[in-house]
This record gives sequence, C-alpha cells and structure tokens, in this order.
Amino acid sequence: MALRIEDEALLRGVARYVDDLPGAPRHVAFVRSPVANARIGHIDAAAVPVAFTAADLGLGPIRGHAGLPERFSRPPLAVDTVRFVGDPVAVVVAGTRAEAVDHAETVVVDYEPLGVVLLGDPAAEVAWETERGREEDVLASADVVVRGRFLNQRVATAPMEPDGALAMPDPDTGGVVVWASTQRVHHVRDAIAASLSLDHTQVRVRAPQVGGGFGGKFEPSPETVVVAALALRLGVPVRWTQTRSENLLCMPHGRGQLQEAALGVTRAGDFTGIWADLTGDAGAYPTVGALIPGASLVMIPGTYRLEHAGGRARSVVTNTTPVGAYRGAGRPEAAAMLERLVDIAAHELGLDPIELRRRNLIGAGDFPFTSASGMRYDSGDYRACLDGVVRTLDLETARAEQTRRRTDGATSLLGIGVAMWIDCTPMNRPGEWASVRVIPSGDDVRLLVRDGANDQGQAHATTWGILLAERLRLPVEAVDLQHGDTAHVPHGEGTGSARSLMLAGASVAVAGERVLEQAKDAAAALLEAAPADIVLTDDGRFSVAGTPAVSLSWAEVSAAATLEAEADIEQAGPTYPAGCHGAVVEVDVETGQVTLLRFVAVDDCGRVVNPTVVAGQQHGGIVQGVSQALWEEIVHDDVGNPLTSTLADYVMPSAAELPSLEVSTIDVVSPVNSLGAKGIGQAGAIGATVAVQNAVVDALAHLGVRHIDLPLAPERVWRAVRDLPQ
Repeated sequence: MALRIEDEALLRGVARYVDDLPGAPRHVAFVRSPVANARIGHIDAAAVPVAFTAADLGLGPIRGHAGLPERFSRPPLAVDTVRFVGDPVAVVVAGTRAEAVDHAETVVVDYEPLGVVLLGDPAAEVAWETERGREEDVLASADVVVRGRFLNQRVATAPMEPDGALAMPDPDTGGVVVWASTQRVHHVRDAIAASLSLDHTQVRVRAPQVGGGFGGKFEPSPETVVVAALALRLGVPVRWTQTRSENLLCMPHGRGQLQEAALGVTRAGDFTGIWADLTGDAGAYPTVGALIPGASLVMIPGTYRLEHAGGRARSVVTNTTPVGAYRGAGRPEAAAMLERLVDIAAHELGLDPIELRRRNLIGAGDFPFTSASGMRYDSGDYRACLDGVVRTLDLETARAEQTRRRTDGATSLLGIGVAMWIDCTPMNRPGEWASVRVIPSGDDVRLLVRDGANDQGQAHATTWGILLAERLRLPVEAVDLQHGDTAHVPHGEGTGSARSLMLAGASVAVAGERVLEQAKDAAAALLEAAPADIVLTDDGRFSVAGTPAVSLSWAEVSAAATLEAEADIEQAGPTYPAGCHGAVVEVDVETGQVTLLRFVAVDDCGRVVNPTVVAGQQHGGIVQGVSQALWEEIVHDDVGNPLTSTLADYVMPSAAELPSLEVSTIDVVSPVNSLGAKGIGQAGAIGATVAVQNAVVDALAHLGVRHIDLPLAPERVWRAVRDLPQ
C-alpha cells in the first residue's frame, strides 16, 4: 500500500486546483480600498468597459455567525463605507487577468476618511462578550498570585494556495455552478443562494484540490459571492484568482488577542485558580472569529487541577481585516497565556517549572474529569506526555550545557522550554455524513466513498481506505473519494476543528459495516445459507462458516445486489487531545537572534489509524506554531495601513530555519466515539508557540528577563536584554 494514495496526482503535477480548471472567458479583478475607514464618494469607472459596484449588483449581505447581531453582516462589495484596507469597492471584468488588473487600476474612487479604531483602542465597539465568576472569588484561596499581560499577535493564514473561484451559469436550474477553494462547500452554497436570492438547489458548489485552508477558507469569501453573481449577470463563466498580496490583506487573519491574566498558587506549589481578561480583535466584519475569546476562556485551566477558573472575554470591531478561525481557534491563545503564567509562577516560587507542572497535572486515573471551567475531559495521560518529552530532551545534559555557557560568559545562551497543551475537538458541529458504495469493476470492485469533510490534503481517501480495509478486507487503494460537491453530498460541515477522523471517519466505518451486512445477506442468498452463517475471510471472500471451499468474491456479490449504505454519526461529546512540547533554543545576546536547536512533541490523539498522516499533522502544526513564536506578525500603523502585505515583509520560514522535529504519540483511546480517536490537526499550533517562547525567556532568565512578547524577532529579544536595569 502506498503511504498516501493521494500523493501520485500531487507529485506528478496533475492535481487540479481552482486556477487550473478550464473554461473562463472572463476574468475579474477587485478595486480595493487604500484606506482603513472612509465614506465612499463618487466611483468613476468610465474608462473601464465592464465594471460593477454594490449598487449595480444589488447583492444581499453575507450573514455572520448566528451568535452575532445582524448588523455585522458583510456586504460582498462595500456599501457607502469601507472598513479596512483591502475592502472591495468595485469589480471589473475583462478577457484576461492582466487586462482586469489594468482596468481596476484606472477606477477612481473618492474617499472621505473617518477615524480609525485598532485593537487596544477604548473606543472600539464590542461585538460579543461573556463573563464567568469574579476575580476575587477565583483567586481567594491563593497564597501567591502571579500576573501577566500578554499579546497573542495577529498572524496571516497564508495557505500555499490563495483564494479563488470559477463560476458559470447553470442552464438546467437557472442558477450557477461554482468551483471554490474552500473548506466548506455547503456553507459557501448557502451564502451564495442567500445573497443572490436563489434557492439552494440552484447553487452547486464544488471544491477541487484545495491547497490548504487553516481556517482562512472556513467562511465564504465575499469575492466568491461576487464571482457567482457576475456569472449569472453576464451569462458566461467568470474566474477570480487571489494574488498573494490580496491574500495577506483580505483572507481572514488569526489570533489577535490581548490578555491580562492571573494564576493563584499556594506556597507549596499547588494551583488554586486562574483568572483571565481577554480581548479579541474581530476585525472590520465580525464573524466566527469574534467568538474565539470565548473558546479561550473555557480552555484556560488546561491540563491542570484547579479549584476555580473565571474571567471576561470580549471581541471588538476594528478597522482591520476580519479575524477568522485560524488553526486551533482560541486554544493556542489559552495555552500561550497559561503556560507563560506557569513559568512565571515557577520563578516566583523558586521551583523547577517542569516539576511544578508535574505536581499539578490531572492524573491518568482521574478521567472523565470536569475542568474548573466546566469542560468534561474524556481521557488522557498528561504525565506520560511530559515525561516523554523530558526523556527525549535529555534534560540533565541540556541543563548542564546551559550552566556551562552561563558560567563561561558565552554570548550564545541556551534555553529549554516546555508547554502542556490541550484541545477540544470539536467544540461544535458534532456529526458528519458519509456513505459507502461497492461498484463492480471487472473481477474487482471499487469503493465509492462520499463524505462532507472536504479533504484539503489530510489524506482522507487513504485513512478511509484503512478503516474500510479493516472491515471489508479490500485494498486501501480500492477507495475512490467523492467530496466537496454539494450535488453529491447532501450536507456536510467541512474540514475544521481537527474533527474529520472521529466524525467523518466514524461515519465511514459505520457505513462500511452496514455494507458488509448487506453483502452477507446477498451472499447468503447466493450460497443458500442463513446470513448469520456467512463469514468474510481474511482474503476478502464470502463463504459459509466451516465450508471455505465454496466462496464468493466481492465482485460476484456486488454484481447480484446493490451494496450501498450511509451514516451520519454524532459522537457523545468532544474529545480532548493533549500533549507536551519541548524546545531547546540558542539565543545570541549581542544580536537577539534565536535559533531553534531541537523540538520534541509527545501527543495524545487517541487511537492512531494512519501514523503517516498523524506525523504529517504534527510536523505541519509545529512549524506553524514555531513560526508564530519566531517570525510571523501582521503589523498595522496607527491609521490602519498594513505594513506586512507581501512575503518580503511578512516573514515565514523555510526548511533551512528549522531542525528535524522529534514527534511521537501515546494512544489513550477516547470513549466518546467508536474509533477511540481524538484530533491531531491543531496540536502543533497550540503547544509549539509557547514552548519556544518559554525556551527563549529561559535562556535569558538569569539576566533578569521575565517575559518577551511574540514574535521573538531579533530586535525584540535584543531590546529585552538591552533594557534590563543595570
């Protein structure tokens, strides 16, 4: 079996993304606002053959999250007011992409600038808020309270494939067919139908190969809605491909959270309570990202025994790109805050930070465990994860080298950081639909699998093949996956929240088991036996128990009967994957340069079905987490101008900046789904950032450095050392 049956098309370059699809005689480009907040005056598009404004298209708004007021719904093209740099004001259509871009640059828009609101501005409007408990009650039993003020900086989603859409009229329905680079085709379908006043049966949305999403493609993009409208308006196919600068400006960003937090501890080192005051940047058009501070608030107890947890969480409207559900969505922010507080508490109490963690971790025998914020953790062994990282790092040797460098007065200092992490997968959308059909193919069969999970490179076909091979004794390679198409998948929640295996995978497994029962019934009729007497052999043949000499193949059985079943499994509750990450860094105190020397992860994602894919998710998530720690940051000036709108300004790593990653898993099965699986897709993004941050602070702790905000760019690290009291 190939490690991933999806890889051949990718490696040979024959996989097709939106921009590879044929059939687009018209290309579009958007006229975007160069100012962060302004009233729109006259729009002069006289020099452009085909151009449209919001008034021309008359589109309805894109509704935000159901938990937010309708006033935050977003117009596909700005109406009267632009609210962030990059907000689309008009759209032009031309025969080629280059012509469209040239025409867009000739459109003249009059703007009347208004005041700009950014994160931290007391005038910012609150989009959503919640509160749990009172600070004085939460911290009442503490002997020592340590406090911190942290910034989890705004970052770009920056998938390898930017956004894009291809739409064409559908003469059969009077509607439109749209190919979109999206994580959730059904959500895009519903947004287009609502905005264009169509029935959802008139809108078909398909996702071809998707080159990454990470939450940036979780919500329908306004540009995709406009492209669909133009295809109907003009009666021809229309294509839009996002540029990299547009991607950095306009695709929903991640993180962007201000945190003021306190951890209560006894003098013996027992945690008593944690309090957090969280303010999230929702951007100009609040949607799912506006609820992320609430996710952070319920996750603040982490993997620890705490008597109390509480706080306030809110999101505010700013004149910046909207913030979305970037990988982890609230869990990384909570982990970064909590794990910094633990290190600060260890220093305050004069305790080893690893031993302080070990002392307070929830025990393996304590599950199911209800956290201080009311989350019911399903299973785990947090000490095993921590101990695994400590062993792999060879902590004693690393500490000895750290001491030697400090004693010798070296300018290149060593730091060791660890961080516990925990996820909740999923926080919502607890089910997923799937079906399995056996299709005769000569002497063999194919398995047509459909699901609502929208694979974006997670190797669903291979993983579903493994699950079905266990049940049907057919090759993994027999699977043909059909997904990301509203015409063939009745409903689906797409990819996100590290939920695919435990939900879509569980439905695939159940559908496969139902197909097997159908096949046994059909085989029983052919073999003139009772269905209960039919067995499936290891080589995939049906026979009557005790008489293996007479048997039938899957091809013979499927030729005699239709074998198809579906399932839509909802699990009993979320799973709580967790783990420990450890980092060793080298910090040059003369330049502030940080070099990551080692990174170790021991993660619990429940039962591992596909080890190759799990390792890939670990590696990918860790790189994103490390990158947030050391390099990535979206920066605006004081009037809302983005200063990081190209990859020359927005720093991302290559493989040359990273060591080989040392990853492993422990298998603590979950009782809430039939596979015993938990999520792994968000692990690295949750734990890696703060593990590296703790390591950098540890390298400089003997000099008096107690905290450095993210990202740990050389200048910021250098200034932290330079500004120490002399």
